[in-house]
Amino acid sequence: MIGKMSMVAALAVAIGGLSAPLAAAPCKDAKGKFVKCPPVTTPVRCKDAKGKFTKCSAPGAVPIK
Repeated sequence: MIGKMSMVAALAVAIGGLSAPLAAAPCKDAKGKFVKCPPVTTPVRCKDAKGKFTKCSAPGAVPIK
């Protein structure tokens, strides 16, 4: 019983150790070289005069911050 528990704990530590580098992987170019990642941009959202979300191409739409 104790042997199984220690194996499960060791497996959990091993899996946890592998997931951290995968989450923080840097960006690569087409040749496989590491490059600086582009900044993450958020899409622009707009509201109409009544305060409802709408397409930014709609008349009277104002971008929100």
